[in-house]
Amino acid sequence: MRKHKGLKSAALALAAFALIASACGSDDEAVDEVTEDTEAATEEATDPCEGTDLKLGLAFDTGGRGDGTFNDSAARGADQAATELCYTVQELEATTDDDRKPNLEALSGAGNNPVIVVGFAFGGVIEEIAAANPDTVYGWVDGYLDLPNVKTLTFAEHEGSFLVGAAAALKSATGTIGFIGGQEIDLIKKFEAGYIAGAKAINPDIVVKSQYLGAAGDNAAWGSPDKAKEIALAWYKDGADIVYTAAGGSGRGTIEAAVEAGEGKWAIGVDSDEYFVDTDEQKKHRLTSMLKRVDNAVYLTAQAVKDGDLSGGFKVFDLSTDGVGYATTGGYLDDVVDQLEDLKAKVISGEIVVPTQP
Repeated sequence: MRKHKGLKSAALALAAFALIASACGSDDEAVDEVTEDTEAATEEATDPCEGTDLKLGLAFDTGGRGDGTFNDSAARGADQAATELCYTVQELEATTDDDRKPNLEALSGAGNNPVIVVGFAFGGVIEEIAAANPDTVYGWVDGYLDLPNVKTLTFAEHEGSFLVGAAAALKSATGTIGFIGGQEIDLIKKFEAGYIAGAKAINPDIVVKSQYLGAAGDNAAWGSPDKAKEIALAWYKDGADIVYTAAGGSGRGTIEAAVEAGEGKWAIGVDSDEYFVDTDEQKKHRLTSMLKRVDNAVYLTAQAVKDGDLSGGFKVFDLSTDGVGYATTGGYLDDVVDQLEDLKAKVISGEIVVPTQP
């Protein structure tokens, strides 16, 4: 709920002072001055969102707000829409597969428009809900659906992963790095393909180990930090010094493994800049994160609907639109940023075409 009690209290106080000054026989000039101040304060106290009834629904997948990666990025976009566009935000998290349909029904029934659907796992549900609510606009992150009221929001994850793969090769002291994926599906294979391509663009002889935490449909893959930690520890012990994890909350296990493995061992985060959710000790092992700007997609969808764009369609967020990228927090990439930016420019220009499958 938006509140502006402090400014309104100040305006009332100035108004009271003006009445007292008048009752005490102050001269007209003094009263006029106080009155002008009162009017200015009252104008400043006006809630810029007063009178608006914009509502944004946010349907999180498993992990919800606070996962440190994918869902948190969506949450930042919704928070920005609340602050800058005057939306009231309602959010629901799917803790099980059975939650997705009732959550979308509830958000739609509450008058939210748009409803942002976070994650490919809503496939099979959003089709039915969107068709039943043709006047509601849905923004589907990582989905693919051709309906007139669904804005499909996709990302060039392979391009962002290409840059962190190049960063890994530039910083690796052993010539062996790793990739841990969540579910073994085409979406996550885009991360793997880009990472391998980026690493080999720097060092064709680099060794890239790859492993997935679950098969398609295994939602436990996104919340298994213990499994990710076990894999990463074995790789670090075997000579790998950098591991990139694209597996939602499971990636927290990789950074734990890097800390446990000791000096010279690094983890690469995903979706959000995970440096900001790391402990002080973990920050010393967070080389970078591949940024997937779900926040931008959420905010821009909310802005479009506010501006009257109620159409569906497909939107790809890539390097050219800052839809993906890499984090430099911590300063560990300062000595290679120029090389990474050169590669980025070549991808944007089309000189380098990043593969989407390993």
